[in-house]
Amino acid sequence: MNLSKIIDSFKKQTVLVVGDIMIDKFVWGKVSRISPEAPVPVVEITKETETLGGAGNVANNITALGGKAFVIGTIGEDMTAASLMSLLKEKSVNSDYLVCDSRRPTIIKTRIIAANQQVVRVDKEVKGSFTLSTEAKVIGNIEKLIPQSDAVVISDYGKGVVSPKVLNRTIFLAKKHGIPVTVDPKTEHFKKYKKVTTITPNTKEAIEGMNARNIKTEEDIINLGKKILKTLKSESVLITRSEKGMTLIEANNKITNIPTRAKEVYDVTGAGDTVISAMTLALSAGANLATAAEIANFAAGIVVSKLGTATTTPEELKKTISEFYVK
Repeated sequence: MNLSKIIDSFKKQTVLVVGDIMIDKFVWGKVSRISPEAPVPVVEITKETETLGGAGNVANNITALGGKAFVIGTIGEDMTAASLMSLLKEKSVNSDYLVCDSRRPTIIKTRIIAANQQVVRVDKEVKGSFTLSTEAKVIGNIEKLIPQSDAVVISDYGKGVVSPKVLNRTIFLAKKHGIPVTVDPKTEHFKKYKKVTTITPNTKEAIEGMNARNIKTEEDIINLGKKILKTLKSESVLITRSEKGMTLIEANNKITNIPTRAKEVYDVTGAGDTVISAMTLALSAGANLATAAEIANFAAGIVVSKLGTATTTPEELKKTISEFYVK
């Protein structure tokens, strides 16, 4: 299939992202002394930055790649929610279907960084199940948006949005409307993502999600993938393997090993979000699983060569692919 044509079709795709949305805040500074109050460094702040995190970063990747994104998750009644909505608007992500729950704060993860090292991370969040009324609102919004969508991403960070009811209803409706449903998994919920189009764990998540042991060889990885497919009854699993690239195992026993396309690796932060975003857009644009995985692999190779939580564009992706195949 022509990869460039598929990427050109991204702009015609609408993807629904369901999951835990949050802000990643970075407080940058320098350390020149130790506090007299306790044996900890004193960080003198030089700048502060905020980016979309969790399901928000998946939606951000989708719009950066040219697609249209709806996001369904929860926010609180607080200033962080206002910042989050502002970031979503800036990235052209539709936030009209976020559900407000006054009992819980909008999730924010704050990392304090000095001399290019993380000193401490502070998380403001409440984990666990939402009230039945909040859950019902989330499901109601999913029911409204799936008929308008070309694909669905479930972005599970284990904060409570992706409950069993939400998960089952989302998968059922996606299947009913004949659209791909992909999952960026949480290890603890691994065996609940049944009958999806694809699930994209990294090696560690795949091993821990299946409680596997002694996974060392290529054959071990393939057998693990087959076990995941059998357990979940899904169409495929794409195991991302850092410098070893990716391994796609399909239900028809087709195995595709894709070597990494990264030239240099500076930062793997958010690479998983890029993988599932590009994979989902390609599937919704009509690509088969192997072609979609190849496009996702190129996209990941671009973002890991950038510092921080990064995205890529259709132009950058097409240029990288054309340069690779011209060699």
